[in-house]
Amino acid sequence: MTIGIVVVAAGRGERAGSPEEGPKQYRSIGGEAVIRHAVRTCLSWQRSGPVVVVLHPDDEALFASAVRGLDGAARISTTPGGATRQQSVFAGLKVLSATDATHVMIHDAARPFLDHALMDRIAAAFEDGHEAVLPALPVTDTLKRIGADGVVHETVPRAGLYAAQTPQSFSLSAIRAAHGKAAALRRDDFTDDAAIAEWCGMTVMLVEGSVDNTKLTLQRDIAMADEKLSRHPALPDVRTGNGYDVHQLVPGNGVTLCGVFIPHDQTLSGHSDADVALHALTDALLATCGEGDIGDHFPPTDPQWRGAASRIFLAHAAEIVRRRGGIITNADISLIAEAPKVSPHRAAMRANLAEVLGISLDRCSVKATTNEKIGFIGRKEGIAAIATATVIYGRLET
Repeated sequence: MTIGIVVVAAGRGERAGSPEEGPKQYRSIGGEAVIRHAVRTCLSWQRSGPVVVVLHPDDEALFASAVRGLDGAARISTTPGGATRQQSVFAGLKVLSATDATHVMIHDAARPFLDHALMDRIAAAFEDGHEAVLPALPVTDTLKRIGADGVVHETVPRAGLYAAQTPQSFSLSAIRAAHGKAAALRRDDFTDDAAIAEWCGMTVMLVEGSVDNTKLTLQRDIAMADEKLSRHPALPDVRTGNGYDVHQLVPGNGVTLCGVFIPHDQTLSGHSDADVALHALTDALLATCGEGDIGDHFPPTDPQWRGAASRIFLAHAAEIVRRRGGIITNADISLIAEAPKVSPHRAAMRANLAEVLGISLDRCSVKATTNEKIGFIGRKEGIAAIATATVIYGRLET
């Protein structure tokens, strides 16, 4: 199952007022465009597949500015929307159908407070076999039906009534077919995608929505959202992972540390080329996103990794971090050994780290110390490494 996301952002938002400030999805809340908040959450969700944003033809420059510098922005595809939301969704579904997505979440750009917990609930419903999933909250206000004269005609029982939210989510092939049928019959009176699904006979499963997942419709909604973010600014999701590894020294002609071969009268014994430094850093990176350790991804019992360069493992861990929405900001390795001397090779080691991780040299640190001739390291029976990786995964959700 691959879950793609269509973000609908082609509307004009006329009810938000102040047209001189542009469409509401590009208004600023908390110092950033409304749409940037929604798109960031979609990109940083760990199960996110392809992301398609449906734009008004006049808004391409606004959108490019809104997402500039956003991690993962290169994964976004855009397509022009239509005259109605229904037409815009259909346009996004067509683009998404050309990818490997099997399911789709359709989300309104004007809902900037989407959270990963809600997306996880929808994914769980997909895994339970549901082909249409609607996040919604029970109606808590008393509802009145009035006539054209403004007089209350009745109080509407609210039992069983729910307020729909987005992302409304479906089997991609099923909802595209439903939209196609509606378009062919010129039916453009549906108020949301779940209504189209119901019309086509799909069973729509309800999951709990989020009280924070409000839609910004009026100018005061935007002002309140801005105040909320200004009062409770989002914190960066900074995570630190630690890794430790040790390998035995045996007679040989040299050791490989941080990808650099150093001639020596001993060699390291162990997994792959036994680069204890890169093994520790690989574990540190995996720790930042809960992806286990190096042995889970490259079992030492698998003969294909015998003698393999450990930079393969480090590059794999870095790619996992990037797929999870992480930005590697620092890598630090401490080598603990009596010999060989590390300082003559430190520059080459740091350069290797910077190349594999795709970060600047000043974000890579390699240090070395002895064990003061104490223990197995002091007896030159092995070399140990301690690594720390710092990664930013977007913003913390509160």
